Amino acid sequence: MKYYNKARLLLAGAAFVSFSGQALALDGNDVVAKINNALSVQGGTGLSAEKVVTTGSDVTLTNAKFTVAAAKESGFPLGTIVLKGVEEDNGSYLVETVTFDDVDIAQDGLGFKASGLSISGLSVPADPTGNTIDAVLLYNEAHVGATTVTFDGKQAFSVGEMVMTSEVADDDSAVNFDLKVKDIKGDLSLVEDAKAKDALQQLGIKALDGSISMVGSWELEPGTLELEEYAFEFANVGRLNLAMSFSGYTLDFIKSLNETTKAMEANANKEEAQQAAGLAMLGLMQRLTFNSMEVRFEDAGITKRALDYAGKQQGTTGEQMAQMLKGMTPLMLAQYNVPELQNMLSAAVNTYLDKPSSFTVTAEPAEGVPFPMIMGAAMGAPNTLPQVLGVKVTAND
Repeated sequence: MKYYNKARLLLAGAAFVSFSGQALALDGNDVVAKINNALSVQGGTGLSAEKVVTTGSDVTLTNAKFTVAAAKESGFPLGTIVLKGVEEDNGSYLVETVTFDDVDIAQDGLGFKASGLSISGLSVPADPTGNTIDAVLLYNEAHVGATTVTFDGKQAFSVGEMVMTSEVADDDSAVNFDLKVKDIKGDLSLVEDAKAKDALQQLGIKALDGSISMVGSWELEPGTLELEEYAFEFANVGRLNLAMSFSGYTLDFIKSLNETTKAMEANANKEEAQQAAGLAMLGLMQRLTFNSMEVRFEDAGITKRALDYAGKQQGTTGEQMAQMLKGMTPLMLAQYNVPELQNMLSAAVNTYLDKPSSFTVTAEPAEGVPFPMIMGAAMGAPNTLPQVLGVKVTAND
């Protein structure tokens, strides 16, 4: 009897362990489903796979594809995707790393290759319909290594590396993000159009060599999206940077925007869909508030070469072309009845053309301006826009 009781106890324990293991087993299909739920809410894209296999805390997707709802194609092939270190947390999932196969596609003379694709610190929401950070699909870092584009076997474009990182604030109120695209190179000798090729040669641009960077933040509750930097920098050309800030870009706004887009795509009557979408967009725009914007260009030699090229086209010199532009600027602006802006812009153009260094246009009102007010001024009294938006133009500062 004693041995019988012990056997029953052991069997009961084994059954409990087995049941617990099954209850706590990771469901790879649920992970994929919740990723797709979040992608659908945030933009109408989706992930599919021929096979989903779960091994411990890892999920492997075989013959995976990434699709966009609006696209008619079957999807972009991604090969095998491996999600490692997946943990379930009250219906949501935390994924330590996501790795992808290298991409190698060739079709109709066009080739595309990308390596070193990975995502780390992926958080998948249990319910993407909420209005807190827990409802957002986020990651710590997304990485793409060497990427090349070829035409008829000749390399036309390449990127050394792309890294995007994001960081959630301690109080979950905001997300900071940073993008770096390094070693962008393009062979412009492959341009076939004769006029474009001649223009590029005279501008002294035989190849592209540069980078792209973006730094910003997004505050969820007021929906303040702030780009501190969105810069394109290329050797022998210059650096163009856009900085801007507007509010009202909340999770609710994003969902409404995506719903409008989906409704337009689902409507077979495209003309009717576009009209409805236009009205819906006007309604959505009323939720946004303009805070500030700055566009700044720092010259690296392109301005003088452009003046020389334009002057040659007109049968004159670059210096004479600069003088012509100085004279034309106030005449062109006079018709808009914006004397203050006319004076600022004319002075800035003169300063810049005398010695090209930098040219900056800023719009920074004392307080945020609702988008409907901007649209109203643009339609009713466009000459008041510079004052409404606090526009300033400077050069070489």
